[in-house]
Amino acid sequence: MTLATLRDVLQPALKDGYAVAGLVTLGWEDMRAYVAAAEAEGVPVILQAGPSCRAHTPLPVLGKMFRHLAEGASVPVVAHLDHGYTFEECKEALEAGFTSLMFDGSRKPLQQNIDETAAIAEMAHAAGISCEGEIGFVGYAGGETSAGTDPAEAAQFARDTGVDAMAISVGNVHLQQDKAGGLDEPRIRAIEALTDVPLVIHGGSGVPMAQRSSLARGSKICKFNIGTELRMAFGQALRAAVSADPAEFDRVTILKQTHDPVVDATRRVLAAFKGV
Repeated sequence: MTLATLRDVLQPALKDGYAVAGLVTLGWEDMRAYVAAAEAEGVPVILQAGPSCRAHTPLPVLGKMFRHLAEGASVPVVAHLDHGYTFEECKEALEAGFTSLMFDGSRKPLQQNIDETAAIAEMAHAAGISCEGEIGFVGYAGGETSAGTDPAEAAQFARDTGVDAMAISVGNVHLQQDKAGGLDEPRIRAIEALTDVPLVIHGGSGVPMAQRSSLARGSKICKFNIGTELRMAFGQALRAAVSADPAEFDRVTILKQTHDPVVDATRRVLAAFKGV
C-alpha cells in the first residue's frame, strides 16, 4: 500500500527540486489513468476531489476509490480534498479516508481565513494527515477575478495556520484552456523569501510547460494542480470513441478507449515536473 499524505510527497520535492502534480479527478476512468501514468513515470501523484467531482460522487465513495488505487500502486498516492469550503466538509473527507485536506478560505477576510484554516490544520494533524490552505485568491477564466497574494500576508498565513502547503495567487487562473499567460515570478520570489512552506499553483493548466519545469526545479513551488488540460484530453478521446462507431452503445466499451490517450497526456504533464 502506498497511500501517502501531502507532507510525505511535498517535503522531498522541496528538498530535491521537483514538483508533484495534483490531478483533478471527475471519475473512475481518469483517476485510474492518472495512477497508471504516475507508475509509468515513477513519480508520486495527488488525486484530487474538487467540488464538481464531489457533486457527482459522494465523499465516502471517493475515499474508497482513492484508497483502492493507492493500495495497488507502486508509487505514493495522496487522497486529497480540493477546495473544501467548510469545517464539516473537511471533517467528512477525513472520516472518508482522505489523507490531505485543502481548506479554501481565500474569499474571506485575512484573519478569518487564518483562524478557520488553522482549525482545520489542527484537526488534520491530530489525525496524522496533511492540510493545504490558500492565501490571496485564484480567479476563474470567464468568472471571478484573481487577487494576487501579498508576500507579507503569505508569511503570516504560513506561520499562524501551520499548513503543510500554501496555495498562492501569482497570475494563475482556474479553468484556463490555453497556455498564453504565465506566472509572476518576482511575486513568487518575494513570497518564497519569507516562508519555507511548500507552495502550490492552482490553475496549472494555464501555465506554459517551460515555466512549469523551471519553477518545479528552481523554486519552492512543489505542487501544480492540473485539471482542465486533462479534462480536455479525456473529452477528445471520448468524442473520438463515440464517433468511431455510432452503433456502439455500451458505455464500458466506449470508456475503455479513453484510457490510453489520458495516460499519454498525463505522462507529458508529470514528466515536466521531474527533477534534473
